[in-house]
Amino acid sequence: MSNILDPLVLDLVEWVAKQPRPYAEVLDAWRTSCPRLTVWEDAVDRGLVKRKPAEGGMIVVVTAPGLRFLREHGRVPLPVLTPVSSTREPEAAKRARRAG
Repeated sequence: MSNILDPLVLDLVEWVAKQPRPYAEVLDAWRTSCPRLTVWEDAVDRGLVKRKPAEGGMIVVVTAPGLRFLREHGRVPLPVLTPVSSTREPEAAKRARRAG
């Protein structure tokens, strides 16, 4: 792959690593008709991202090699945080209550 495309491939992989994306959204954002700008194709061919069946259609997810590629280039994706149920007391609050 051209070194010129590496930053764009990194951007794509980092974007997908933040959260799985609908396939149509990824193609809309990253596919191009320019034969010299093959960011989506390069990321798929290198196994950095992949399509995966999901409810309602296909999604694009980052692969283990994609995460390694990000780390090697100093881009470590932050995990997607899921909200804690309001009925469950956070562990830190439990410890503070017990200690106090």
